[in-house]
Amino acid sequence: MEKSPLIPEKTRYISHDSGQLTLQSMAMPNVGASQVLIKVSAFGVNRADLLQRAGKYPAPKGDSPVLGLEVAGTVVAVGDTAHHHLIGKRVLSLTAGGGYAEYAVAEQALLIPVPEKMPLYQAAGVAEVMLTAFDAIIRTGKLAPGQVLLCHGGASGVGAAAIRIAKAVGATVVTTQSSDEKGQFARSLGADHVINYKQQDFVTEMKALGLQANVILDPVGGEYLKGNLQVASLDCHCIMLAMLGGRFAELDFARLLQKRFNLHGSTLRNRTLEYKAELVKQFCQEFEEQLTEPHLEIPIYRQFNWQEIELAHQVLEHNENLGKVVVNVA
Repeated sequence: MEKSPLIPEKTRYISHDSGQLTLQSMAMPNVGASQVLIKVSAFGVNRADLLQRAGKYPAPKGDSPVLGLEVAGTVVAVGDTAHHHLIGKRVLSLTAGGGYAEYAVAEQALLIPVPEKMPLYQAAGVAEVMLTAFDAIIRTGKLAPGQVLLCHGGASGVGAAAIRIAKAVGATVVTTQSSDEKGQFARSLGADHVINYKQQDFVTEMKALGLQANVILDPVGGEYLKGNLQVASLDCHCIMLAMLGGRFAELDFARLLQKRFNLHGSTLRNRTLEYKAELVKQFCQEFEEQLTEPHLEIPIYRQFNWQEIELAHQVLEHNENLGKVVVNVA
């Protein structure tokens, strides 16, 4: 392994043993031949972290048991001298766990250069939401210019990224939100139509707008599946990212067949490295040069230092965030 000088033998990290978040120390992680070691400046907080902390989303076999799926920082060591040129480079990346730490390992194939104008705290909120949204609505949903995206929960990190990407490719965006404040936030991101689901029925509202969805991004599930079918166009792709509304639902197979409805379940975490590497490659080909442009920016809702990690988790637990929550590593 080739590394910069002054790398310590141990790294501090945030432990979630027994559900409690505490700062602990551990040995510096090993860096494989295809990997790099990143000195973490900031990491993003995601709902998956909360589920893992609660014991409901264990790390896949072989991944780090430490929380954290995305980081931004500086490469300080490489597993293969062929990647020596990366030492000292500012990068953002998905991680196979281990992001809640001073030092984290990432695959070289998953690194995205951080643009000079982008602060590292901003970069820390890019990888998970942008790649998840891109994979869902573009690679899986095949969203095209002039089509309609229905995005449930457009004020979340992934929802915000989906709105940004959809508008960048020339689609019309309809979002559902729980409050007028979140609706205004979605509009600020570029959403064309906003539906407050606590006051309005999204099926009724979309029919009144004369719109059918070509792609639906849904982290809710449950009863929403029935409504999704009703507003879907022919050959609609509905991508399920979570099941906040429940894991079971009745399904009208006659309507599903009539509309040639495509229902996808998607998670990014347990994809193969090859899949993720191709995803990163395609995303960078289309959007890397636009990452600092206002039309693609993912707003940071709040920044915390890592001694405040409990507060950062509470923001997501209470569904308060408008955009991303990031944590700076002191």
